[in-house]
Amino acid sequence: MNFKRFIGIALIALVTLSACTPKEVKNDDASLIQVVATIGMIADAAQIIGGDKVAVTALMGPGVDPHLYKASAGDVSRLTRADLILFNGLHLETKMGEVLEKMDANTKTKAVSETIDTERLLAAEDYDTAYDPHVWFDVSLWRQSVVAIRDSLIDADADHADYFSSRWEAYDVQLQDLQAYVIERLSVVEKGQRVLVTAHDAFNYFGKAYEFQVRGLQGISTVSEAGTKDVQNLAQYIADNRIAAIFIESSVPKRNVEALQAAVKSRGFAVEIGGELFSDAMGDPGTAEGTYLGMVRHNIDTIANALGK
Repeated sequence: MNFKRFIGIALIALVTLSACTPKEVKNDDASLIQVVATIGMIADAAQIIGGDKVAVTALMGPGVDPHLYKASAGDVSRLTRADLILFNGLHLETKMGEVLEKMDANTKTKAVSETIDTERLLAAEDYDTAYDPHVWFDVSLWRQSVVAIRDSLIDADADHADYFSSRWEAYDVQLQDLQAYVIERLSVVEKGQRVLVTAHDAFNYFGKAYEFQVRGLQGISTVSEAGTKDVQNLAQYIADNRIAAIFIESSVPKRNVEALQAAVKSRGFAVEIGGELFSDAMGDPGTAEGTYLGMVRHNIDTIANALGK
């Protein structure tokens, strides 16, 4: 490892665990860029790249479903006082769309994942937009969203462009290392077991990038409920193909997955619940899973341990 790479990684390590901790925007510190991000993954990257030049507020904390989240009066106040608003876009924050649209008239806003080349986005047939918004589970795609976060910070504070670029470069090294880790760790899962069954279709980019078939009880948005027929059809598929494990999600109630497990058992096959995956939200602040890097590693380890037996 060369010296520049070592220093970059060491710098990022100092802030990674606390990066996504929601903070209250403070207007009394004019030296900081007041950033409001919708989801934790964006807040995490904004804090890492922004360093001590930004104060970041994450609206949606652990276990929060962004598909269903509605802005509170407090959220609107935070958004109004922000210098920069960062959100995923691609209709992830469906219930907040009108609020974010109004904020765009007076505050710098950026839909960071709408900067990705549309040729790399996946269609969303059952959703009210042309594309699946869950891009962060393909690390290579999320790197592009992070570039948009960097560019937005530079646009908001051009005087510190070199500072933001340097920190982004160090973080991007870690994202590249994460991509290599994902590929290596998943190599233990044989082709016949490369089926990821979850509560909703949040992992399609993961499936495409890392050669997994993805089956969700609900569609891309959790607004729609899984029906009895959906459960029965998926249960038959799992039993027929003897899929070793299915997974619950931190931001989606687990009752549907438990019902699926029971339906599989009634067909004479015992499928395990392989663990909890973080899908639309990260883990608790101050934990490894409360960062993007830690969240992805947790998911990959959970999948590999359950399906790679």
